[in-house]
Amino acid sequence: MKNVRHLIEPSDLTNDEILTLVNLGIEMEDNPKKYADLCKGKILGSLFFEPSTRTKFSFDSAMLRLGGSLMGFTDANTTSAKKGESLGDTIKVMGSYTDIIVMRHPKEGAPKLASEYSTIPVINGGDGGHQHPTQTLTDLITITKYKNTIENHTIAFCGDLKFGRTVHSLIKTLARFNTKKFYLISPKELRLPEFIIDKIKSKYDVEIEEITQLEDAMDKIDILYMTRIQKERFFNEEDYLKLKNSYILTNDKIKNAKDDMIIMHPLPRVNEISPEIDTNKRAIYFEQARLGVYVRMALIAKLLGEI
Repeated sequence: MKNVRHLIEPSDLTNDEILTLVNLGIEMEDNPKKYADLCKGKILGSLFFEPSTRTKFSFDSAMLRLGGSLMGFTDANTTSAKKGESLGDTIKVMGSYTDIIVMRHPKEGAPKLASEYSTIPVINGGDGGHQHPTQTLTDLITITKYKNTIENHTIAFCGDLKFGRTVHSLIKTLARFNTKKFYLISPKELRLPEFIIDKIKSKYDVEIEEITQLEDAMDKIDILYMTRIQKERFFNEEDYLKLKNSYILTNDKIKNAKDDMIIMHPLPRVNEISPEIDTNKRAIYFEQARLGVYVRMALIAKLLGEI
């Protein structure tokens, strides 16, 4: 079997490979016609065992913009998984129908398992509260566009840091790029897991400060990364209801922010960012979602060996 590259977590990519994908994504945004037929004749298998809007449709858009086509599902109950088919068998079959697979699954580790059965590239579109590598690439292309570089920033993560797979993937990756300092803002029940903090501190020279008040860091940060409190990760509704309004970003709360600070969010939001923020020049989360298409185009093209 030929050597196949997968993307299961950001550590599968070197720093140079990440920068190559980010820069290629920017190039594809600037010159879309140049790449319009790059993946003509190729098929993306889109296997979403868990609901998604941005990841699912940005991958669809990416493949179509590259001239390819797609097939897949957004509800596993419409597939043979409902009948008890194993994930391995599903992947083997899809590998004979498609050229590359993107997969989202509620169980942590499922995309890694899928890659072990696959003869074609597998991209992790998010697995439980574990990893979300293409959201990390989306975040990095956005930071590059607005800050010119991924390096040397002070960054605050706010909200659900315990279950937030976007945070878990991004913070470990940003630590590799000479980040100055991380502020971790969350209720104690949703703190970033200790093993992630320990791993970052043991490997990288970056300061980490855990706080509970958003305003305490506002005048010091270059990037504010907001996240929602994720109802689907809680075992009971009472715990969710107790924490769901922990942080709500308003114009008043960012009045002391740096003029060029940017506000990011992986979306969807619930109520953690007030709609009044949308017109603030620092708010770039919808642009962040748009840029995800181009870095996913770059990833698809690289994994398929078309570039």
